[in-house]
Amino acid sequence: MIAIIDYDAGNLKSVEKALVYLGEEARVTRNREEILAAEKVILPGVGSFGDAMEHLNGFGLTEVIREVVRRKIPLLGICLGLQLLFDESEESPGVEGLGILKGKILRIPKAAGLKIPHMGWNSLDIRPGASLFQGISQGAYVYFVHSYYLEAQQEAIVAASTEYGAHIHASVEAGSVFACQFHPEKSGEVGLRILKNFANLGR
Repeated sequence: MIAIIDYDAGNLKSVEKALVYLGEEARVTRNREEILAAEKVILPGVGSFGDAMEHLNGFGLTEVIREVVRRKIPLLGICLGLQLLFDESEESPGVEGLGILKGKILRIPKAAGLKIPHMGWNSLDIRPGASLFQGISQGAYVYFVHSYYLEAQQEAIVAASTEYGAHIHASVEAGSVFACQFHPEKSGEVGLRILKNFANLGR
């Protein structure tokens, strides 16, 4: 079973629907025992960094997520879920993130002809051998919706990147922790393959 963490951050049903389409058992839950008993865990999310951390803390999920990582249960952060894995974000100064990975969440800089939030399809520069991108062609397009982006502290964890007013670290892999700034559940066949690759880890 793949647990999708429910912390009132939206975008849960589309992730669940994509997994069910792929033949996976998926459950939207905030129950500690269910999450820790899952084969895989997904932290999705849309909205603001500060509100999301307030909800995670309020539901007692912050420590549960850290326990998922300690137990090496594969964890996938999606969009805001990627950003929450880091220490802090320019969107919500003074708010502590989960601090599982190291890097900065920065606002996409304003530039002529550049719309923010970034909403649309961008191609990925994929690191050879990245687990989430097995069977996916270099330059594949995925769907983004965001105003803030990741600059990871360690280039070694970056699995894919893209360009949109800045060099954006679009996906990371570090041990049992995986994350995508884009929305695989909204990225057509490429996105479904990414979700299937995650579901198949360790099988």
